[in-house]
Formats: sequence, C-alpha cells, structure tokens
Amino acid sequence: MSGNASDAPLAVLKPSQPRRWAGIATLGLLGGLLVAIGVAGEASPVWQVIFVATGVGVLWSAARMRMATSRNVILTREALATSDGIHIARVDNVRTVERGVFALKPSNGFLVRLEAPEAPAAWAPGLYWRRGTFVGIGGVVSSGQARAMAEILSLLIHDRLPERDD
Repeated sequence: MSGNASDAPLAVLKPSQPRRWAGIATLGLLGGLLVAIGVAGEASPVWQVIFVATGVGVLWSAARMRMATSRNVILTREALATSDGIHIARVDNVRTVERGVFALKPSNGFLVRLEAPEAPAAWAPGLYWRRGTFVGIGGVVSSGQARAMAEILSLLIHDRLPERDD
C-alpha cells in the first residue's frame, strides 16, 4: 500500500469460516449425490445425463466458492475491491445502498445500486455478484461486518451528495 489516505481500508468483510465450510460442504455433498444418482443407472439415460451434468455444475460451484471465499472484500474511500485486487465497484459510482428485508441481496449482506455499469458481470459465490448496475455483497460473511460496511458506504455516498435546501 502506498500510504495514501484513499487507499486505507475503511471496512473489511471477511468470510465466516464455519459458514464458508458449511456452504462448500453442502454444495459438494449435493453435487456428489447428483453424480452418484446419475451414475447408478436407475433412471432413464436422459435423466442420468441431467443428473450427472447438474452434479458436475454444483461441484464446480463448490470449487468456485472455495476459491472466492478465500479472500476478503475491502472498502476504501475510492472503491470496493477484493483483498487480491479484483475491482468490484467505485464508490463515486454508487447511487444507493440497500439492506432492507425486501432488497434482492445475498444473505447477511447488502445490495449496491450503481449510477452506471462499470464492469462486466461477475460472480464470486459466497462473497459478491455484479450485474449491470447492481452489486450484491454478502453470502457466507458476518452480518455484523456487512452491516458496518454498508453503513460506512452509505455515509461515504451521503457525504458526496450536494446540500439541498428543503
């Protein structure tokens, strides 16, 4: 880190290890079960292919979750990014932060609405997803850390809004 104040982490969102491993184990078990059902030969060949293909997809998701949740989400004054430098969203592009019950957000997390799309769609299972002007942060993370990060991000975007005379 260069020591620049804008690079200093304001909040760090770390995956909860018990939730991380429970999610990976659940996906692994489901994928293995689907593959086993498909290979057992009890169903018609079409269903065997469907079970095996779905099982392999679920096992692939478990592997992606294991890799994705090995990193953290870091909020600085400039951006949301992962601990290994993957850019998620710029703070100056954030329009709103939603944490409500009816927000389409990951569990234990929050939804960020952007002013404009700034990167291609991305998915890090258990950590974040990004599509168009929507970014979901959360999954296998601590709800307290996610709440704190959402509040800090809300304050950052509130501070940049122009003063209004109501």
